[in-house]
Amino acid sequence: MKKLVQMDAKGHRKFGIRDSIAYAAGDLGCNMSFALKGTMALFWTQVMGMGLWYSLLLVIVQFWDAINDPLIGTIIDADRRKYKRNKFLAYIWFGSIGLIVGGACCFLPFPQAPVWAKFIIFIAGYVIWDAFYTIANVPYGSLLSLISNVPADRASLSAWRSIGSMVGNMLPMVILPFIIYNPDKSLNGYKVFLAALIMGVLGFICFQFMIKNTEIRVETEVKVNEDQPKFNVFKALKNFACNRPAVGATIAAMGMFIGMQGAATAVSVVFQIYFKNPKISGIVQLFAMIPIVVFTPLARNMVTKYGKKELSVVGAICSIIGGLGLFIITPNNTGLDLVIYILCQLIYSLGLGIYSTVSWAMMGDAIDYNEWKTGRREEGVVYSLHSFFRKLAQGVGPAVALVIMNSLGYVNNAVDEFGNAKIDVTLLSWDVAVNLRVLVAALFLVAAIMQFVGLALIYNLDKKTLAKMNKDLGRDVEADAVPSAVSQDA
Repeated sequence: MKKLVQMDAKGHRKFGIRDSIAYAAGDLGCNMSFALKGTMALFWTQVMGMGLWYSLLLVIVQFWDAINDPLIGTIIDADRRKYKRNKFLAYIWFGSIGLIVGGACCFLPFPQAPVWAKFIIFIAGYVIWDAFYTIANVPYGSLLSLISNVPADRASLSAWRSIGSMVGNMLPMVILPFIIYNPDKSLNGYKVFLAALIMGVLGFICFQFMIKNTEIRVETEVKVNEDQPKFNVFKALKNFACNRPAVGATIAAMGMFIGMQGAATAVSVVFQIYFKNPKISGIVQLFAMIPIVVFTPLARNMVTKYGKKELSVVGAICSIIGGLGLFIITPNNTGLDLVIYILCQLIYSLGLGIYSTVSWAMMGDAIDYNEWKTGRREEGVVYSLHSFFRKLAQGVGPAVALVIMNSLGYVNNAVDEFGNAKIDVTLLSWDVAVNLRVLVAALFLVAAIMQFVGLALIYNLDKKTLAKMNKDLGRDVEADAVPSAVSQDA
């Protein structure tokens, strides 16, 4: 017998685990495409032989990011057409198709091509991928504030999004090192390209599952022929700059991605030449995610009891402690060195897990904050600018890391069979390996400090302020486990 779907007073399906799993599938789809970005630096320096040219390329494409994210965000906000279900879902569907091709375009394996052709291949591939990623990712992030306006529900969605992101990162993190490396520990570009194509298809499937199972409960779309003031992009940008929660959460996210993406290239090389086993890098990073897995089921109740800002600040402090511990290096790289590295990564990941499980709920609150202060809901602009700065960290972080790595001796004078310059990790000295090991610790520590500054010093929606905002906006807070405390805080 078919189970009856429970409906709320407004005729929507009641919020439940189906919503959380569907929302998690969306970020799983995003990360099926995005997870390979950590491999991009290795591919373009070790396979395509671009060396420091790759750092320049990353900076160049950030100009496209500067146009791409806010442009698409404003287009989505200004779109007044009537869609069958929801305009955000329509944009996600279109973006998910493009990601199948866009991701693979970033890994076209033509090492014999001249440098100018490699410039074109990279820039064109990145522009295509980034455009479709933004088309899918910006409305996906905005959906959180539309699926439910109950704080506990949003915390649940944010936690499950973290699970989707984590799984989307874990699968390629663990599996890819066993596939894309040759026996001599060098990277196989053709296998990377094939992996990118397959992950694009898997991402598309995840997005379709999310779209089919998403219920929009917060109606904010503009009715056809409804008189609305003309959209002003400059005013929206000014509103974002004045939105302290959005700015604080964005700085924290930039720090997180400097740690995740900026250090990714250095971490991969450290496992190639310091620990001398690149295939275990994914397993070690997977092990470091255990604290995130453990904390995620606890997130909803802990948010209700302590508050999102309060929890995330504690997480940032844990990450700082773990980052400091990563500087501990034993002489001659004994087995103890790897043990210390893993333990410190566990502490660092505990802090990251606490923050990541509430990070998207914090951005949902920042969107509400914009409405609270300005009277306008601008999900697309707020989230797209947040996404832009995240991606800025994802691009500038690796570029700066590569420049520092070059100064530490990462780039050498090896050439491939076509006479093109390339990086041969087998020629790097032990001193270079140690220097890169220290660089990894420094990048993680800087990332943790940025998270602390953004969350503790700038983000201003503590539990009491959040309760007052929700009350002023008429948000439903009845799902909180301790309503008396919420009432008192308000």
